[in-house]
Amino acid sequence: MSRFDTYFLMKTPDVLDYVKEKAYMPADAALIAKEIGDGNLNYVYRVVDEKTGKSVIVKQAGVALRISAAMKVSTDRNRIESEILQIQWKYAPGLVPQIYGYDTVMCACVMEDLSDHALMRYALMRHETFPRFAEDISTYMVNTLLKTTDVTMEHKAKKDMVKRFINPELCEITEDLVLTEPYNDCNQRNIVFPPNAEFVKRELYEDKTLQLEVAKIKFAFMNNAQALIHGDLHTGSIFVKQDSTRVFDPEFAFYGPMGYDIGNMVANLIFAYDNGIAAGDTAFCDWTLQAIIETLNLFREKFLKCFDEYVTDRMAKTPGFKDWYLASIMEDTAAYAGTELIRRTVGMAQVKDVTTIPDEDKRVYAERLNILCGKDYIINRDAFQTGEDFVAAVKRAAAVLQ
Repeated sequence: MSRFDTYFLMKTPDVLDYVKEKAYMPADAALIAKEIGDGNLNYVYRVVDEKTGKSVIVKQAGVALRISAAMKVSTDRNRIESEILQIQWKYAPGLVPQIYGYDTVMCACVMEDLSDHALMRYALMRHETFPRFAEDISTYMVNTLLKTTDVTMEHKAKKDMVKRFINPELCEITEDLVLTEPYNDCNQRNIVFPPNAEFVKRELYEDKTLQLEVAKIKFAFMNNAQALIHGDLHTGSIFVKQDSTRVFDPEFAFYGPMGYDIGNMVANLIFAYDNGIAAGDTAFCDWTLQAIIETLNLFREKFLKCFDEYVTDRMAKTPGFKDWYLASIMEDTAAYAGTELIRRTVGMAQVKDVTTIPDEDKRVYAERLNILCGKDYIINRDAFQTGEDFVAAVKRAAAVLQ
């Protein structure tokens, strides 16, 4: 009987034994491993055979968040992630890592090692730019989102997918940490930068108009089983190099609104912009704003083309429906770009792009820009359709702060 026949949280020596026993590496391999996890949920190891240079990634789900042992989550999320990456490889080959296998007992998956890529958040914090990014991420979003909707899928097959990828524990985290607590701190878990305490109180905790709009957005999130979304698409879930983009870590995935993924991507490019502004790197800031414009406009262009090519539902072919459908997605994109900007600024899971800004005044400015821009996206979400519309909101927030 193998000791891997019963779940336990592996340490580095266990991982070395695991990849040999499961035949991901030869029995005589000279293995070394290092824990490289940077997220809040999982334990990630890079395992290398020093003889051949072959390497794999082993990702195991723990039973609690790494940032809070009191927050328990289902280990089934790793099964969901592995299956979804295989689906996404089918729809967007070369834009996600390849999965070699998933272990239902150890709640561990073994996947392609992308160590020749950089984690996008850290690369952007070094103010690197990536000319292929807008092209790649727009293709990824169109192919993985539109092709998993009722527009293109047989409806019973799509409903079976909704059931298969229900993800209540991680959806609850989003419902609480993204769509509730940033606006009221009801569980006293928000992290507010002290110089911005009064600003946050006035702009978030006391703004009843904003709270009503977020309440609407929250219940849309909970009830719109539109597409198989990544659920946590940000620059910490993307590996990049100059000629390649790979999206990983879809453990929050479930059937939800497409705009949640697209909006999160927009917000995280704005966090990179914040960091560039604080460093005075004008050229980098220009690139981040242009990346938003190109990503959203390429998404629109590719979406319309993909819709025409893959639409199967008779009523979805009704003249005018395609444009209405895309407009609703862009409205959702604005809504969730706003909630991501705000929750990463005052919520318990923040971003290093902003928290590592060393100058207090510049961090205050960045956080206020995020909050004002986020509120604009949320309250005026029906006004945002093009990439230029989204960038205009960043500039409006900057003008107010001037």
